[in-house]
Amino acid sequence: MTQPAVDLTPEAQTEICEALNQCVSETAVTTMLAQNFHWNVTGMAFGPLHDLFQQIYEDHFVGQDDLAERVKALDGHALGQLGVMLERSKVQEQDGHQSDKEMVRLLMEAQETLAVTLGGAGELAARHGDTLTEDLAIERGRIHEKFAWMLRAHLK
Repeated sequence: MTQPAVDLTPEAQTEICEALNQCVSETAVTTMLAQNFHWNVTGMAFGPLHDLFQQIYEDHFVGQDDLAERVKALDGHALGQLGVMLERSKVQEQDGHQSDKEMVRLLMEAQETLAVTLGGAGELAARHGDTLTEDLAIERGRIHEKFAWMLRAHLK
């Protein structure tokens, strides 16, 4: 049964906010990864990759805001410290000295990681009857899987 955020138990709110903050952390790190690669990509595929990386970081900037605002709607504290996000994230930052193909591979893997993390957050929200968080996690996961597919196509 669907419950509004205010009707979730404090324990459910805490668990869901923790999962969402993990999603925020990984999204923020991936946002910067895409922007770093956007700035530093070179090679014959410069134009399309430069544009794709920009599309990714612009999407992710909005996505991390949506996730953080959902944490606030659940009466939680949204993480806002980059150092904490880097520590928590399963996605690692990079220095931007990779080849274009390595950038694509790393960003594809980051998208796959995000999709899995968001899937887990959605499942947790569903167990607690938080359909709105579940829906947000599913939608964001779908977006990350699409970006992973688009990146994977560059490697074939």
